[in-house]
Amino acid sequence: MPAQSERSGGPVLVTGAGGFIGGHLVAALLARGAVVRAVDVRPTQGWHQCFPAAQNVQLDLSLAEGCVAAADSVAEVLHLAADMGGVGFLGSHRADCMVSTLIDTQLLIAARDAGVRRFFFASSACVYPLSAQATADARPLAEGDAYPADPEDGYGWAKLFSERMCRHFREDHGLETRVARYHNIYGPWGAWSGGREKAPAAICRKVAQAALTGAGEIELWGDGHQVRTFTFIDDCVEGTQLVADGAFPDPVNIGSAERVTIDELVTIVEELAGVGPLQRRYRTDAPQGVRGRSSDNALVRERYDWEPTTRLRDGLARTYPWVRDQVEAELRAARPA
Repeated sequence: MPAQSERSGGPVLVTGAGGFIGGHLVAALLARGAVVRAVDVRPTQGWHQCFPAAQNVQLDLSLAEGCVAAADSVAEVLHLAADMGGVGFLGSHRADCMVSTLIDTQLLIAARDAGVRRFFFASSACVYPLSAQATADARPLAEGDAYPADPEDGYGWAKLFSERMCRHFREDHGLETRVARYHNIYGPWGAWSGGREKAPAAICRKVAQAALTGAGEIELWGDGHQVRTFTFIDDCVEGTQLVADGAFPDPVNIGSAERVTIDELVTIVEELAGVGPLQRRYRTDAPQGVRGRSSDNALVRERYDWEPTTRLRDGLARTYPWVRDQVEAELRAARPA
């Protein structure tokens, strides 16, 4: 993405900048010399990462006036703000997740009215039909599989609706929109506890707790045979910038093609931690999501000559030490003085 727009020379707006992906994206844009307006609903002291070189602004984008202020004089928008979390959170906060469409719609209107040149929307693999993910050996999900629509209830419907909004704002109003469907992004500086964390961070936390306390077992949601692909944050940020800059207007997957079971994920983390094998206590009554989900990368290779390349083990080797440090700090703070 150009550091400044040819149209106005204004900043690049990143929404959800206080979140996991948003913080990494702001860092990458600043490294490219971009002028960045970083916006989040939380006070800056609650952001995962905050960079003094950016214009860091607290705004509520669920309010129309917040979107107008965020989009004022900006060149381009990278829209990541959403209410989301891990599988347990998504299943119990469907209404909250769908309210994010209010942000998406109002920000598209504000961007159109402000004359923004280009608008990137961060979508999700949750838009894909549940029926296409019912077995562990389900074929990888290609972009065209999203229709006929049967996405994940709540969050998936919200993302699919806003994808269509992007398309119609492009067709009706000439706003150049781009859409990427993220597949299970993980890495340092992400949520690692509290329910909003994804499986890699949750597993890293549980293994770290076992390693630091001497516990011999961990609890897993499901039977361990669910299949996923997990995408390292560096690949996500690189792919986001490629799609945001690119000429292809339709949604594309940003996801690793490396398929693993949850049990295999745990084994990798145990090896990195130097513990185990730990006894695994399976909670088959807990939320566990779809049975099998993986990314078909044919389209992103065709359009961008690119796909994620970070091996899961290599990404976890950078993620686990960071999560372990957070767990260690929490345990230390909980000890009696």
